[in-house]
Amino acid sequence: MTCKRDDRIALVPTTDPYTDLTEGDQGTVRRYDTALAQLSVDWDSGSTLSMLLDGGDEVRPT
Repeated sequence: MTCKRDDRIALVPTTDPYTDLTEGDQGTVRRYDTALAQLSVDWDSGSTLSMLLDGGDEVRPT
């Protein structure tokens, strides 16, 4: 998935056992680091958890 700033996304699953985010939570992309496959997201819930797309985290466009 290619993401750019201000794209809206929804969480599919995440491998982070410590987050309160759940499948379907939505947020806005702030930055995508292609070298790390790291997606910085401002989640609607207030979380700023980044997604590691090569680490098992998945998102989808909304």
